[in-house]
Amino acid sequence: MYTQSSVWVTSSTANILTPTAIALGNFDGLHLGHRQVLQPIVSSPTQTIPPYPTVVTFTPHPQEFFTGQTRQLLTPLSEKIRRLERLGIKQLVRLPFDRELAALSPQEFVEQILVKHLQVKQISVGKDFRFGHRRRGTAEDLRKIATSYGISVYITPLQTYSGQKNRISSSLIRHCLGEGDVMQAKQMLGYPYSLTGTVAKGQQLGRTIGFPTANLNLPSDKLLPRQGVYAVRGKTNQRESLDGVMNIGCRPTVEGETPTVEVHILDWSGDLYQKTLTVELEEFLRPEQKFPSLDQLKDQISQDCDLAKVILQK
Repeated sequence: MYTQSSVWVTSSTANILTPTAIALGNFDGLHLGHRQVLQPIVSSPTQTIPPYPTVVTFTPHPQEFFTGQTRQLLTPLSEKIRRLERLGIKQLVRLPFDRELAALSPQEFVEQILVKHLQVKQISVGKDFRFGHRRRGTAEDLRKIATSYGISVYITPLQTYSGQKNRISSSLIRHCLGEGDVMQAKQMLGYPYSLTGTVAKGQQLGRTIGFPTANLNLPSDKLLPRQGVYAVRGKTNQRESLDGVMNIGCRPTVEGETPTVEVHILDWSGDLYQKTLTVELEEFLRPEQKFPSLDQLKDQISQDCDLAKVILQK
């Protein structure tokens, strides 16, 4: 257990702040659909003792537990906590997902987890929420079971975006990012997809061609979008506002082998080493490519910078 900002985070049922008003789900990305699910539990409660607005997730993700495959996340834990705080959530409960928990029936899950340990007063879920052994419980099942304990349940309709029929989902956002479509991802997230990391020293090859870059060390489970070049807006932990061009990839022109995330700050000179830098992806400019010479790479980067300035000044 630990605290970060004003959000209490725990994986132990013995340390949960009770009573609770909970939103159940994975909430990776905290997109516009997720925020609709969170809204009922952060609204002004009517109880004499206000319940703690609490998000309840599972760790590892059930899919990861059963497949053994590690999932890359839109919002790793530290980022999720920061965003939950802004949305008025006071507690994040990360229930350890194991075979014992997976074996609980919908009725047992409500009785043993929600009622006994979480002392739930109200629950909010999305319409497609599933729970219990083999995901047999539906949102309506949850409402029926919880109601017998005097617990109110809000079921949020599935959310769509921009008048389209596609519903907002973390998987669709992942697909858009994989295609480099950061603008469509932004429509569903409600904010620009961002990368936050500590600036570390790289090979400093950018300096030799006049385009120094900040090399970002990111959480190992952060989902990276399509490799290529992006126009980005950046800010440091000193809240400096910085426009830039970011490259995600292996730098094939200089025979790079491992993927890196490098940001060139436009019309700026300063020391970013060891600072925390957040970059918001505004537009995909082009795929990564290999150039015959460093001079041609330099010319292309110059064009990338000019295009990024036009985009970021809009």
